[in-house]
Amino acid sequence: MSATAVVVIIVAVIVVAALLAGLMMAQRRRRLRRRFGPEYDRLADQRGSKLRAEAELTRHVRRVRRLDIHPLTDEARARYSVQWAGLQEEFVDRPADAVSASRVLVTAVLKERGYPTDDRDQVLADLSVDHSSALEHYRAAEQLSQSGAAGSASTEDLRQAVIHYRAVFRELLGDRSSVPDPAAASGPVGDAMADEQPAGCRDDLVSPDDPVAAAGKREPVAAADETPQEAGAAEAADADVPVQRMPRS
Repeated sequence: MSATAVVVIIVAVIVVAALLAGLMMAQRRRRLRRRFGPEYDRLADQRGSKLRAEAELTRHVRRVRRLDIHPLTDEARARYSVQWAGLQEEFVDRPADAVSASRVLVTAVLKERGYPTDDRDQVLADLSVDHSSALEHYRAAEQLSQSGAAGSASTEDLRQAVIHYRAVFRELLGDRSSVPDPAAASGPVGDAMADEQPAGCRDDLVSPDDPVAAAGKREPVAAADETPQEAGAAEAADADVPVQRMPRS
């Protein structure tokens, strides 16, 4: 075999190896993007390199594989759902306490599912592997919760904190249909909330166990400059958690 032929073969092998390596890298990148969603881009921007971000996300996956992460039992899921229903009613009179209770409840669910909770940044890293859609909710809830603890959060900030914690809570429970809506309350508390709520939120303040009230819910009414779709989306977002009850004059 001539020297030229040997060189050609070596070059061909190198090219094929490079192509295979590039293909494998592209496949890994696609898998990581699908798995981590916006967290992939956020970390790539933060680290200044997609390769660094991918290496870090891969370490997250390997770490979570070593943890004993497991779903909740039906009994635990039901128990936590009842606790959530209690704190949502607490928000009406004690919004700051309801935010603290939401944080404690989410932490309890994390622990029961097998997630270490001592380090907030590590919690985010661990959650990113299987619950990337909940990360921004968790970050926002924690930030608003800190503002509430410092006394610098408005009632609406506290309400948004509970909404974000609820999104994380639902994700961790793994059965969203079993989690009561924070806007739903029954009995005297629910009646008072319905009386005090702004018109845009009132339609959602019905007990999930009251089929008559649920059947009587009205369709959202669009404002003059809104489409019906925009009005419905805005109402769904605003009605998640009741506003604080104001004293009657």
